[in-house]
Amino acid sequence: MPKAARISTPVPVSSSSENSDSEQFVVVALFSGIGLLISLVAVICGIQGVWF
Repeated sequence: MPKAARISTPVPVSSSSENSDSEQFVVVALFSGIGLLISLVAVICGIQGVWF
């Protein structure tokens, strides 16, 4: 039976990784909010797109 080698690298835990995670969340939230706003305006104005 073949044996596999386990290679593990330590992951540093610091405040910069937490800051990076929160920045990524903010970017995704802004992108989603802008998309929802554009979709809402399109529906209110009665613009038909390819999804109809």
